[in-house]
Amino acid sequence: MSKRLLFLCSRNRLRSPTAEAIFSRPGVETDSAGLSPDAAAILSPEQIEWADLILVMEAVHRTRLNRDFGPNLKGKKVVVLGIPDDFDFMDQELVKLLESKCARYLS
Repeated sequence: MSKRLLFLCSRNRLRSPTAEAIFSRPGVETDSAGLSPDAAAILSPEQIEWADLILVMEAVHRTRLNRDFGPNLKGKKVVVLGIPDDFDFMDQELVKLLESKCARYLS
């Protein structure tokens, strides 16, 4: 059975798509979305339902998630990774940071 990880950031352009790309592998399904109205892919309730674990980049994302999707989060685990918006898509430093912060959730 695959693990389903949902990665969230503000605009779904840099951090969460990077995480989605690097962690997609046999046994791990990934998806990503943004919490801002101008996100490349805006989060849907269906994505929350699909996910086994929701990983947000910053505490502000958890706050927005709770505000906008509170009823959908019942029984869902949300983890704040603490990764600032200082990186480009697939930036090697971002990849290293994601790998170190997410390792425990992939085992």
